[in-house]
Amino acid sequence: MPPRRRPSDEADQSLFSAVSSAQPLAARMRPRTLDEFVGQEHLLAPGKSLRKAIEAGTIGSVIFWGPPGTGKTTLAHLIAATTHRTFVPFSAVSEGVPRLREIFAEARSRLQSGGGQTVLFVDEIHRLNKGQQDSLLPAVEQGTVTLIGATTENPSFEINGALLSRARVFVLRPLSADDVASVVRRALADGARGLGELALTLDEDALAVIAEEADGDARRALTVLEAAASHVGAGGRITTEVAREAMQLRFARHDKSGEEHFNILSAYHKSLRGSDPQGALYWMARMLDGGEDPMTIFRRAIAMAAEDIGLADPEALKLAVAARDAFHMLGAPEGYLPLSEMTIYLATAPKSNSAKVALDAALDAARETPAAGVPLHIRNAPTKLMKELGYHAGYRYAHDSPDAFIPQEYLPDELRGATFYEPGSFGFERDVARRMAWWDSLRRRAAGGEEPGADAVAEAGDGGRVQAPAAEAREESAGTGGEEPPTGSG
Repeated sequence: MPPRRRPSDEADQSLFSAVSSAQPLAARMRPRTLDEFVGQEHLLAPGKSLRKAIEAGTIGSVIFWGPPGTGKTTLAHLIAATTHRTFVPFSAVSEGVPRLREIFAEARSRLQSGGGQTVLFVDEIHRLNKGQQDSLLPAVEQGTVTLIGATTENPSFEINGALLSRARVFVLRPLSADDVASVVRRALADGARGLGELALTLDEDALAVIAEEADGDARRALTVLEAAASHVGAGGRITTEVAREAMQLRFARHDKSGEEHFNILSAYHKSLRGSDPQGALYWMARMLDGGEDPMTIFRRAIAMAAEDIGLADPEALKLAVAARDAFHMLGAPEGYLPLSEMTIYLATAPKSNSAKVALDAALDAARETPAAGVPLHIRNAPTKLMKELGYHAGYRYAHDSPDAFIPQEYLPDELRGATFYEPGSFGFERDVARRMAWWDSLRRRAAGGEEPGADAVAEAGDGGRVQAPAAEAREESAGTGGEEPPTGSG
């Protein structure tokens, strides 16, 4: 018995099927040829590989990745029509493997009867689970169907590697405002499929508003145009006010779990690291406007304060934690104020990743020397036996010195002399660098058999904070472009 055909299959086979007037304007205005397709010139301009493959009828399985309203579904229809293949849609949201088996059986039957090839269009292909994606592999591998998947999510994360290796990925970009305006003008003038019979007037500034605030989404623009046309009626005039009324609310393009979430969070972190408060504030605002949980922003900021500012300004980490706690106390919207203050502070603080570099180096050393013994003199000796074995012998209590520092070795023999932490040259770490340099001088003197004298104590100053001589200070300034950025702690 031949496979059962669903009634909807026949209706979807051709791009040129009769279009019901009840369809939304965006569906009615779907391009019928590649020349009518607007945007994506990087893929479809004459001579581009995708266009050449479509026109030659040699298109293989592909995945279209891009934001909503950029033409993924339309392009799939055009490929099927141009290459004379049967178009069969599949919804990753509402259908499953049994329906896929039906489609594959129909496609094989069609090939055997000389009916041509089948395009299987899987909308929102990222919603298929691993088992469903695996079920596509044999049919794609054998050429039973040509798979065209559409996704708004990064295929690298959402599509199985086996399936990705059998399909080419094409990235569709948001349409430009000019592209969207072109689509709107075409719909306004088309009497057969568009709104031409209504004889509407669209003000240029209203067109600009629709094109700009569609955010590269042609479907959104046509939906707004259709609502505005319904409002003014035949022969009416669409003004900016009417367009904005039809638009109602412009939602930020930000999802809280997909790739765009991580893109914007990354942009926020990199703006902070790059000392750009303007960029950091913008991406912070984009996340808030898109409904992001402020705790996500605080977590990233706290991590950034430790990773990218570190000891150049130890206050940064404390302020980030305090801003988070203030938000918990205040809630929104007042809690956005400490969030903003934190963002500006972190962006304008001196930067150092020395703590991260030191951590990585110490971890590497720990992995390379997992059995290195603790030197005897810094082992605790709570029992008589341990004392007899030399535990704690030779240890010198740091506070026995007026400077709370006595040179002695704290690393195991395998790592003697190793350096993990190198202080940076900005902010508080300048003080740390001076202090460490003084300690190094005391170690060198002790190694040479000298005891630190009064001159070393005087050199240490206040807790080891050695002030650079004027000539050295000038050299430091010249080495950073003539003037060191203010730090407030240097």
